[in-house]
Amino acid sequence: MAAGMPKRPDYGIDAPGVLAMFFVLGALCLVFGPLVRPFAIGPVTFEFGHAPRIMGGIFLLEGVLMFVYVKVGKFRHRDRMLAQVPWTGGERVLDVGTGRGLLLIGAAKRLNTGHATGIDIWNAEDLTGNGPEGLLSNIALEGVGDRTTMKSEDARKMSFPDAAFNVVLSNLCLHNIYEQPGRARACQEIVRVLKPGGLAVISDYKLMREYQGEFTRAGLTVRMYPLDWTGCFPPLRILVARKPG
Repeated sequence: MAAGMPKRPDYGIDAPGVLAMFFVLGALCLVFGPLVRPFAIGPVTFEFGHAPRIMGGIFLLEGVLMFVYVKVGKFRHRDRMLAQVPWTGGERVLDVGTGRGLLLIGAAKRLNTGHATGIDIWNAEDLTGNGPEGLLSNIALEGVGDRTTMKSEDARKMSFPDAAFNVVLSNLCLHNIYEQPGRARACQEIVRVLKPGGLAVISDYKLMREYQGEFTRAGLTVRMYPLDWTGCFPPLRILVARKPG
């Protein structure tokens, strides 16, 4: 970076271990695949032909698609999520699993008298540079420090009072709670902290029907959007749940 140029916000690389795995497996299949020779076990002969090259190409394609999401697609997806909210500027917003603040800061930029709070436990495997320091740096660079707060909290046990937020956002977070009762508890906490008439906008690549069921059982009106294949890998779905007023 040239001297005097302002530092740019860094929203990290999602699931860096998975991204690296795609490229490593792809390269291994392409390099060593042709060296695999047919072999026999008893009367059965195993021949691989072009299969290793095809597998290698698939792994590399998945890596490229995921990299495109990291650099371009996730910003578009953030805007698509935020577009589900009819903003007035005075909302109290909660971002569950805020990471380096992509959704939190995007929401804060739509506020004037409102405030946005982000919570996370910052697992390193979820995002490169995932931690409070990276989030605070992005908040400062984006100029939204007066409209944002961060807290280290588990989504399954939030410290906020009931009906504290007009909007709750969460992207690619809830599936990282590996046990189903824990995910159910996180959904119940989202419902609890929502104000009557408030919106929860949730996005993930799996378990969305599970979340839909939890919010429906809690009495929220739920709308599920189709999978987004344009720039998202894996493809993501958005759920919008409204708490009765």
